[in-house]
Parts: sequence; C-alpha cells; structure tokens
Amino acid sequence: MPTTTSNPPPAVTTTAGGATRWRLVYALAVLGVLAGAYLSLGIGAVPIPLGDLLSPTEDQWRILSVARLPRTVAVLLAGAALAVAGMIMQRITQNSFVSPSTSGTTEAAVLGVLLATLFLPQVGLVGTMVVAIGTGILGTMVFLHLLHRIRFRDPVVVALVGLMYGGVIGSVTTFIAYQRDLLQLLEIWSSGSFSSMMAGMYEPLYLVLLVGVVGYLFADRFTVVGMGREFAVNLGVRYTTILYTGLVVVSVMAATVVVVVGAIPFLGLIVPNIVSLFLGDNVRRILPVTALAGAGFVLACDIVGRTLIHPYEIPVSVVAGVVGAGVFIWLILRSTRPAARTAGAAR
Repeated sequence: MPTTTSNPPPAVTTTAGGATRWRLVYALAVLGVLAGAYLSLGIGAVPIPLGDLLSPTEDQWRILSVARLPRTVAVLLAGAALAVAGMIMQRITQNSFVSPSTSGTTEAAVLGVLLATLFLPQVGLVGTMVVAIGTGILGTMVFLHLLHRIRFRDPVVVALVGLMYGGVIGSVTTFIAYQRDLLQLLEIWSSGSFSSMMAGMYEPLYLVLLVGVVGYLFADRFTVVGMGREFAVNLGVRYTTILYTGLVVVSVMAATVVVVVGAIPFLGLIVPNIVSLFLGDNVRRILPVTALAGAGFVLACDIVGRTLIHPYEIPVSVVAGVVGAGVFIWLILRSTRPAARTAGAAR
C-alpha cells in the first residue's frame, strides 16, 4: 500500500510584476464596490442626494441607519457569499457549471426552511438556519452521489442533471407548501429580495464572513482537490475530508442567504466563471476577487431593480435571473465551440 506524506500543498508564488498586477485588480474591485455602495445609499422611495450622505440631517440619518446601511451590507454579504460558494463548489467538483443553484443546494435549503416553519416553529431564525443548512448539506451530498454515477461527465450534461434534480426538490417543496397553504411564504424564500432588510433582520448574514475565512484557509487544498483524487492523495491531502469541508462551507453560505434574503439564481454560476476566465482558477488567489465581484454584481442588480420603476422596485432575483440566464447561455455556447472546431477538423 503506497504511503503519502502529510506536507501541505505548495504555496503559490508570484513575481513582482504579478504581485503588482494582483494588487491593482484588488484595488479596482474594492473601489468599484465602494462606489456602488455609496450610490446605493442614496436610492430609495425617499431619495438622499449623494452630497448629503457625508453630512446627513437627522431624518436622513434615521433612514440610513435603519434601512439603507443594513440593506447595502446585506447586499454585499449575500453577493459575496453566493459567489464564493459557487467558486468553491466548481473547484471541488471539477465542473465549471456546478453551483448552489444548479446542484439542488438552494432548493434543499428552501425545503429546510419550509420544514422548520411547519414542524419547528418555536426554534426561531437561528434554528431555521440550522435546519436549512442541514438539508442543504444533505441535498448537495445526494447531488455529488449522482455526479459520481454519471457516465458522461460533460459539464453541460452535469448542469442539466443538477437543474432537473433541483426541480424535483422544488416540486416537492411546492407540493408541501400547497398542502399547508404556505405558497406565499414559499415565494418569499424562493425569490431573493432586499426590500425588507432593516436593522435587526440582516445580522445573521455575518455568519458568511466566518465561513468565508474558513474557505480561505482551505483555499489551496480546494485547488488541489479540484485536480482529482489521485493527485490530491499523492500530495498528502485528505481528499474526502477536504471535499466535505468544502461541501459544508458551500451549504452554510447558500442556506444562510436563503433564510435571510431568499434565493438568487445563477449568481454562484456566472460570477466565478467570469472571474476564472480572466484571472485563472487558483482558489486562494481569486477568492477575494470573486467575493468582490459577487458583491458588485448583486449591488448592480439591486440598483437597477430599484431605479427602473421607481418608487417601486423589482426583486433582485428577477434582475439577476435575466442577466444570469443570458450569461449562462453564453457560457454553454462558449464551452461547445472547441468541440465543434475539433469535430470540423476531424472531417
């Protein structure tokens, strides 16, 4: 039986030019998110001029502290969490089309929220989050089991299987909600919106910061696991342990966002793919950029949803779904081009 060493995976080294480039990328990403957040604070049913944000009146400060600041923080945390969750899931499954919304994780978390509401109404928000996290982990484990049994591991096929699997879970959830007359509540959990985010309601999202730190600490190991079981074992990485660590990180992030905000489709799929397309697929290196890109994407969708039909607003899940579906189709078409060129050359 071959022996393995317990040495950690090698650290990523960069040249001076590469380090400068990455610092520039981080700086631009941070500035973009900060600019979007500042703009977001002034948008709402009661507009606040951007110049007044630095020295608001008493009434303006009340609006900012009770509604605008909590909403903006919730947008940034939810976007960053789902983007990082999608990126980690794509690495550990070695499939760029896998994400919480295409693997049944989100649907399983929504089912957990419904079950907690029906059978454990006394547990409160924290208890509901625990149940949702548990069902999210279980649902993702079932998907991974299906993934290992798929003969054709084409990324598009895997994504379609994940969407059908999530659809089955969603159908079961809808049936239960219909039987118990809870369809309106189910709509809230299934459609992400920040319209109700106020002080005292968004704070559970801070959990994703703690889980994000865990994900960053294991980032190099997630990268190694993404290269396959045999490669990871040869480097002394405990493949199964790291795989399930990633599974827990993804499920906690996705379930927390579902409980507090609701489901936001395609975010965990398109943002990591776009970031990886330009910056590579080393988890430790691109995790901060992915978090910032996810936060910026949801922030942009939220701003668009609040301005298109002002003073009313479109849920962020609708805007993200429209944009995400278009980008998803583009990614599918892009992934099939090399195969088409190869087939043409063979003829």
